[in-house]
Amino acid sequence: MFRWYVVNTYSGHENKVKQNLEHRIVSLGQQRAVRQVVVPTESVSEMKDNQKITVEKRTMPGYVLVNMELNEDSWGVVKGTPGVTGFVGASQEPVPLTQGEVDRLLHKTDVATAPRTRAQFSIGETVKVVSGPLSDFSGEISEINDDAAKLKVLVSIFGRETPVEVGFDQVKKL
Repeated sequence: MFRWYVVNTYSGHENKVKQNLEHRIVSLGQQRAVRQVVVPTESVSEMKDNQKITVEKRTMPGYVLVNMELNEDSWGVVKGTPGVTGFVGASQEPVPLTQGEVDRLLHKTDVATAPRTRAQFSIGETVKVVSGPLSDFSGEISEINDDAAKLKVLVSIFGRETPVEVGFDQVKKL
């Protein structure tokens, strides 16, 4: 029965391990036992030079997912691949993922498919509001809300610090 297993790799070598593993599967004739090798990633929108760019980020650094039928031969192919340090689970018995875990890791849930936005800002940093009713005001970041892609900026209005909520795309670094 085909199940998903998590394979531990050297961090930063996930794509190389995927290539090595796919090559070994073909060269050792294990295409029937190993169906798919996946490096879990997600699309993240980042602000760079006031431009929104979309970047692929690994969601599980140091791990690769393998959909396979576990037997002695397939286990040996995966375990013997350069860069693989082992399966996640007991030393001699890899633990398969549940279907819910697989859906979450491979983003098959009903979550919106829009890329997540990641802040390129840090708390205490000075920014200038470039759009909206408070454009041209400068202030210091007091809170960052990655999920809503919003910042809380302390802007000086009439000599008083006033917290203002703005979107990532409404400010630029000074």
